[in-house]
Amino acid sequence: MLYDWYQHIYFSQPAFFGLLALVPLLIWWEIKRSGGAQATVMVSTVRAFRGTGSWRNTLRPLPFIFRLLALCCLVVALARPQSRNDEQQVSGEGIDIMLCLDISGSMLSEDFTPNRMEAAKNVAAEFIQNRPTDRIGLVIFSGESFTMCPLTTDRNMLLSQLSNVQSGLLEDGTAIGSGLATAVDRLRNSPSKTKVIILLTDGENNGGLIDPNTAKEIAKEVGVRVYTIGMGTEGFAPVPVQTPGGVIMQREKVNIDEKLLTQIANETGGHYYRAKDNASLKNIYSEIDRLEKSKIETTTIRRYTEKFYPFALAAAILLLLELLLRWTVLRKFP
Repeated sequence: MLYDWYQHIYFSQPAFFGLLALVPLLIWWEIKRSGGAQATVMVSTVRAFRGTGSWRNTLRPLPFIFRLLALCCLVVALARPQSRNDEQQVSGEGIDIMLCLDISGSMLSEDFTPNRMEAAKNVAAEFIQNRPTDRIGLVIFSGESFTMCPLTTDRNMLLSQLSNVQSGLLEDGTAIGSGLATAVDRLRNSPSKTKVIILLTDGENNGGLIDPNTAKEIAKEVGVRVYTIGMGTEGFAPVPVQTPGGVIMQREKVNIDEKLLTQIANETGGHYYRAKDNASLKNIYSEIDRLEKSKIETTTIRRYTEKFYPFALAAAILLLLELLLRWTVLRKFP
């Protein structure tokens, strides 16, 4: 308990601890003084004096002990022990970000660890946790699109919704235009000066009611910057396929419409990235995190609470006890 208390204590005037060097000097002086004050009597035997000690002799060192303890308490009080409380006030201009995630069946391909879907979710979760002042939302798409979470600053709720994302929640396919349009619509009425979409897909547009180029023009009109990520290795990737006999791994060609994704990114002021493994995907999100920095101002208010009062009180009580002993039971009469 004492150790825990000390861990949270700061001393404003620690130089006063140098006064503790007086303690051994006072002890030496008291021993020397007491020895010099004792009379010497030469006797042939001390048998007659055995058992003649009094309780006053037992109490005689107490005033000096009380004085030493009072000195120690006074030194600690002069060092001014304090507890410190730091309060941080965070203010600034955040960014509104919509994560637009492809959840089509091909996202279960295992060219990433453990697969594309889980790798994308893990990196997105880390990205969310590193953006404390931003509003972030989540749109998912495959053959159609759906807002999984609107713009929010509630990190726990957003991360919970992200963890619930899995392939099969929507009709299968890759509706890039619908996913982008839904994300843009969520940002349309945003008061933020900076609006960003991070669109991740592993395929080519093959469905949906909105053409990707139309969604791109809407994004440009609203003033949304789009970062696009093509996810998948080069060549072929192992994909789990459900058959009557169970799930088998089948190699399928990786087809990403990089031309479309590059066009969307370039015309909206963003950038296109290609993620071929877990490490490159993490680096992409890190680069986007660096590019889209929020303006954050952190003000730290530090308050101190004085803790020397108990030590000063203890010193006063110990000195009072010393005086009481010297002027009562240990009083010397002429």
